[in-house]
Amino acid sequence: METIIIIVFLAGYLAITLEHNLKIDKLIPALAMMAILWALIALNHMPVFEVNAELRELEPTHLDEILLHHLGKTAEILVFLLGAMTIVEIIDYFDGFATIKGYIRTRSKRKLLWLFSILAFILSAIIDNLTATIVLITILQKVINDRNTRLWFAGMIIIAANAGGAWSPIGDVTTTMLWIANKVSAAQLIEHVLVPSIVCMVVPVLIAGTYKAFKGKIEGEFETETPKSKYGSIMLYLGLGAIIFVPFFKTVTHLPPYVGMMLSLAIVATFAEIYSNKKFSISSLDGEHSDTEGHHSPVHHSLSKIELPSILFFLGILLAVAALESLGMLFHYAESLNNAIPNTDIVVMLFGVGSAVIDNVPLVAASMGMFGETMDNPLWHFIAYSAGTGGSMLIIGSAAGVVAMGMEKIDFFWYLKKITWLAFLGFVAGAGAFILIRDFILNA
Repeated sequence: METIIIIVFLAGYLAITLEHNLKIDKLIPALAMMAILWALIALNHMPVFEVNAELRELEPTHLDEILLHHLGKTAEILVFLLGAMTIVEIIDYFDGFATIKGYIRTRSKRKLLWLFSILAFILSAIIDNLTATIVLITILQKVINDRNTRLWFAGMIIIAANAGGAWSPIGDVTTTMLWIANKVSAAQLIEHVLVPSIVCMVVPVLIAGTYKAFKGKIEGEFETETPKSKYGSIMLYLGLGAIIFVPFFKTVTHLPPYVGMMLSLAIVATFAEIYSNKKFSISSLDGEHSDTEGHHSPVHHSLSKIELPSILFFLGILLAVAALESLGMLFHYAESLNNAIPNTDIVVMLFGVGSAVIDNVPLVAASMGMFGETMDNPLWHFIAYSAGTGGSMLIIGSAAGVVAMGMEKIDFFWYLKKITWLAFLGFVAGAGAFILIRDFILNA
């Protein structure tokens, strides 16, 4: 029966990886795989276990209890993401991200390369790498008219956004998973991964800066747009501040992160309602109408815009991996892997390379069930770095890459020839920096 379980998981995993070839949204195989795996466990009365991280052994438990346990852990992540997504959509409702375009004054391509890379690195650490990529490529399309030049910039934004998301507990789904599961703390994650992430971004940007594509100045004048809301800047800074507040709230109260995110959402939503009642409308510049048609409030509008398919995908994949963990498969696989490759650093770097081919969410979910190291063990920090930045090596290897691919119609093989090796050099350089800091600086 375990063989059938593995076949079902691999088939579902393959369908997720080949999402674009099959033209089937990855949430469908993820949900189907999850339901089938748990059904097989229930129908065959297979024993389920809970991993005791301290004793490094499996403890038998009941199916209902273990399923409820995993659902609770998964729900923490999903509720957290729902709150973060809603805050981002509220900022966008007030056109807050247009404020960022005001910082762009130079026409030098090299300076723009550094500006967009730094913005991607910082923004992705706050609003996650996917959203940061969408925001910056939208701005990029208004600043640079030449499509070939935009492709180069988009490729570098992907690298910078993934690097920025790796060192922040709220910058990437995988780091959020590790943080909520108490594998890493916000302070230790930043201390260990910030510098490697900077190296991962800076090395490719330094090399790309010598390319012909980033020499000279952009043609044409910048478009000047009338802000759609006078409250845009306020909501941008309020929203970003509210998201940054969440790790501090967790540190002080020791409550799960989703509690702090709900408080942040409530605060941002309150100001959104107040400003909406002041006769603001995103569809009307003269302020004659109180709100967007068809929606009672900016909060309702924002809730209707969040990506529920992504939420359902995470539900399916996390509970599917939890099924393998409950059967003890991941625990035993970790032991076999450690015996085959004693050097854990190599294993983690292979995870990073693997995340470029397959989704990094199930990889990190699997690693959480494979390894029993204590909180803030350097292994978890290295996994956060590798899974977060390794996806940049292929255009389909990260959510940031996939959305950029759709927005700019980037060809897979163009990215493979032009950007992949830059991302690889950045990944290896950052990994080297991580090992150096871990072994010779922090442990000195």
